[in-house]
Amino acid sequence: MKNLTSVLISCILLFGATACDNPPARTSADAPETATQPVTQAPSPEATQAALKDAQSEVRRDQLNADIRAREQRNNAFNEGKATDRDVSNLASEVRSKLEANIPGGHLTVAAAKDGTVTVSGTVPNKDQIDKINRLPKEIKGVTRVVNKATVAQAKS
Repeated sequence: MKNLTSVLISCILLFGATACDNPPARTSADAPETATQPVTQAPSPEATQAALKDAQSEVRRDQLNADIRAREQRNNAFNEGKATDRDVSNLASEVRSKLEANIPGGHLTVAAAKDGTVTVSGTVPNKDQIDKINRLPKEIKGVTRVVNKATVAQAKS
């Protein structure tokens, strides 16, 4: 009986530890897997067009804004509205939503650290959007620094 109990407890702990892994937030399915992964090639024209169409959809924009509002409300309720001690997954998700809504055609990955540092990597269609990446995340409460590893990449023809 003791062996069965210890096996069950081990399985529960293993499952719990696996479930706690927070992957970085991505603006599209073909964005880099991690924020530290270097970008080696531009996305295909089909992927860029699909991401652009989704980002420009009014319904999607409303969803992104609602997601940001909901996370801010949870922070206000459970973290007393403080900009510090924000949950890193919430911070990354809010930044991803902000970038997805404002940078159509971007293939970006966002990772956040406990100190408020946000790392953004991936590709964007033009130089103006690189500048937006430096500015937009700072509008989210709790972001203290932005590390921009995104590059401008022309879509494959």
